[in-house]
Amino acid sequence: MESPEILVVGAGIGGLAAAIALCDTDARVTVIERDPEWSVYGVGIIQQANVVRAMDRLGVLDSFLDAASGFDAVEIFAPDGTKLARVPARGLVEGKPANVGIGRRELQRVLADAARERGAQIRLGVTAQSLVDDGEGVDVAFSDGTHGRYDLVIGADGIASQMRATLFPDAPQPAFTGQAVWRYNLRRPQGMDALQVYNGRIGVGLVPMGPGTMYMFVTTPADENAREERAGMAGRMRAHLQDASPAIRALADDITDDAEVVYRPLETLLLDGDWHRGRIVLLGDAVHATTPHLGQGAGMAIEDAIVLAEELAKADTPEQAFAAYRDRRLERCRYIVESSLAICHGQTGRGPQIDNHQATEEMFAVVSQPI
Repeated sequence: MESPEILVVGAGIGGLAAAIALCDTDARVTVIERDPEWSVYGVGIIQQANVVRAMDRLGVLDSFLDAASGFDAVEIFAPDGTKLARVPARGLVEGKPANVGIGRRELQRVLADAARERGAQIRLGVTAQSLVDDGEGVDVAFSDGTHGRYDLVIGADGIASQMRATLFPDAPQPAFTGQAVWRYNLRRPQGMDALQVYNGRIGVGLVPMGPGTMYMFVTTPADENAREERAGMAGRMRAHLQDASPAIRALADDITDDAEVVYRPLETLLLDGDWHRGRIVLLGDAVHATTPHLGQGAGMAIEDAIVLAEELAKADTPEQAFAAYRDRRLERCRYIVESSLAICHGQTGRGPQIDNHQATEEMFAVVSQPI
């Protein structure tokens, strides 16, 4: 397709990556985001070697790495703090770190700046009220009273996707895993040069984000309808770590600010059928939401964006591009969703315990393959 007019619904990681990739194919891109504040919680995110490679392909690697902290290994610990393994991570871009930790706000800034520089228009506080696909294009009515017509529409609106509900009202809903994740930013200890992962029913990870900062994530059993009140949240996060290793308990003493704790029940989703209907297609968590155990949720969305842009650039019709895009992405995303969930179930007792050393090495081998 030559210079198509494209609407992207959702200005998160996947939507912004799609805007960058599509603008580089001479598409004219508008991104809408329902949140007028475009808020992003302030903890970090792991980005593995395949994401470093993807950022290079998007042309944003230097600004991405400037905002991040690189590391080239993952260290696995027993619950008591005994180091079990140090797993080297093979970089996929010569001379660059294999993996990084980066603040989510910094990542959004890097992607948003690049999307705007490429010519994407980003509209905040706007939703798509109706979409009418007549086979030649999609007419969209927006919540601010405006209208637009687009050659195709991309839904990148996350695990609770309204676009998915509109396209596939009978599709499975996100499934609760029996687990939740807690996150908190902390001071980074001297000499910490790797992602550190602690095995056990209470999973703990420490991720470098900068010279003096890291974030801790803690996975805990949770009830399906559990919601955490903000008051007392820091104390409850610390309580989950009372039987952790001495090093983790010492770090937990600095978890003191309720407002800085980020808590989220964990759900998964994999859409096995089509990812598109007519001229409207989905990407990222809208079709393959994963738990964070392998650190690949955002990575899969970024790869989706690159593959979708590639297929649109060479296909005769959007439907041909959408089918080819799904075919390239389904099994890789399935692997991440199912392998991450297996670790989750091992921690909650719903399945066998998974060796994090083996799972990490296998994941690195899989995602290093071309997208």
